[in-house]
Amino acid sequence: MSRHVAIVTDSTAYLPPPAMERHGIVAVPLTVVLGGRPFEEGTEISARSLAQALQKRRSVTTSRPSPETFAEVYRAAAAAGATGIVSLHLSAEMSGTYDAAVLAAKDAPVPVHVVDTGMIAMALGFCALAAAETAESGGSPDEVVAAAEKRASGTSAHFYVDTLDYLRRGGRIGAAQALLGSALAVKPLLRLDGGRIELLEKVRTASKAIARLEELAVERAGVSAVDIAVHHLAAPERAEALADRLRERVPGLVDLHVSEVGAVIGAHTGPGLLGAVVSPR
Repeated sequence: MSRHVAIVTDSTAYLPPPAMERHGIVAVPLTVVLGGRPFEEGTEISARSLAQALQKRRSVTTSRPSPETFAEVYRAAAAAGATGIVSLHLSAEMSGTYDAAVLAAKDAPVPVHVVDTGMIAMALGFCALAAAETAESGGSPDEVVAAAEKRASGTSAHFYVDTLDYLRRGGRIGAAQALLGSALAVKPLLRLDGGRIELLEKVRTASKAIARLEELAVERAGVSAVDIAVHHLAAPERAEALADRLRERVPGLVDLHVSEVGAVIGAHTGPGLLGAVVSPR
């Protein structure tokens, strides 16, 4: 992190490790509490372990990083030569991570611009990559923030989940919506809207819901240059099949990432999650 502007994000960005290393991006981990024991996302608990715990209906909760954790990262960036930091985080509607970063920024040794991207998963990751590329080209902190916000404004995220029960338990979707989905035995499609996860459509079968997810991704991608991420939890075959179809159907595709989400998102969506993030360049 020796360049002029350092880029910090959090573990819910689910950036590929090679991309983080190449651009010097640091991800501050959120915490997953499983059976009363805290684990750092990305280092101390795997998505697969989380999925198994959820299937056994074990208690799983999540918590934000502490302000001191952010403060340590900001101090390290300054010590490595950064004269400014842009800290990009998941939606403040979903987590107190942004607030913790704001608290830490007040006492940082260099100016820190903390941004609530309103995003999560690679919708956040693509914002961090845009910020890093702008920083590497010599952009000022304000220009780096603008690049991330521009990327966020054009990015869409849609998700299929097997059940709304996990989102209801975590308070990420209204109980009435969750109960409606269960009562009708439908397969829900969700979208990221205004920094929150909202119910978009109710589809009768899993196969029809996944086909609709594909259509939404293709519609959002259009024909211009675009990056796509396909996310899943304990559903690798579904994810690879969707990725293969999108490679065939999106003419402007630049990069396509396939990855299993981490424990924080997984705790709220449950196994079977399939997501498509579309981010125009």
